[in-house]
Amino acid sequence: MKQLENNRFHWLVTGCAGFIGSNLVETLLNCGQTVTGLDNFSTGFQHNLDQVQKSVSRESWKNFTFIEGDIRNAKTCTTAVKNADFVLHQAALGSVPRSIEDPLTTNANNITGFLNMLDAARQSGVKRFVYAASSSTYGDHPGLPKTEEIIDKPLSPYAVTKYVNELYAEVFASTYGMRSIGLRYFNVFGRRQDPKGAYAAVIPLWFSALIQGSDLFINGDGETSRDFCYIDNCVQANLLSCLALEKAANQVYNVAFGYFDRLVFFG
Repeated sequence: MKQLENNRFHWLVTGCAGFIGSNLVETLLNCGQTVTGLDNFSTGFQHNLDQVQKSVSRESWKNFTFIEGDIRNAKTCTTAVKNADFVLHQAALGSVPRSIEDPLTTNANNITGFLNMLDAARQSGVKRFVYAASSSTYGDHPGLPKTEEIIDKPLSPYAVTKYVNELYAEVFASTYGMRSIGLRYFNVFGRRQDPKGAYAAVIPLWFSALIQGSDLFINGDGETSRDFCYIDNCVQANLLSCLALEKAANQVYNVAFGYFDRLVFFG
């Protein structure tokens, strides 16, 4: 990205071994940035980081420091954020079905872990804290298109946790003057998305089935539509959120195919 060509920052990427996190690490290293990654491998994979290492130069890889740790541990968060200019907080337990099966673990990761990371970033004085929000926050509101200002009742424990993240970010802005941006992801897909497991997303499942010559399954009557966002757009939204003008801070933005032009770009 042009905004990073003449500037070198220190970035913390939580959930760095995951689908989105590993793509953020790869892009930042290829842009000559210094990156610290934090992950406990609960949903991320070492092979994602191995692929990043192969895709960047040897010199760029030297700018990456990995910390194996859990965001539920406040001390780990404090250590990870040290010297960081920006935080890209991707670490979370995703999946609505998983949150229904185990709401306590989802809450511990997505609320307690989020608050640990947010407060560590505040105390460290980061320039901006960008976090993965979710389109699940819109809940049962029937209106289309989805606009950031209008949400309704959440429909799952996962949705509750993501909405609480937004509330905490808002309170930290008004109370401590902290600068953050929440990105409501809409079904991100792309390279390194895992097609295996009980909570796999539909796009990798379909591609896996196509490769294997298996049948594709679509729930419902075929008339339902969803918004999908490619991983490169998601990465761009995260980086631009850190570099955007001051007036872009302390808001949430849809990251989807139809609404990617909402950010106020840097410069």
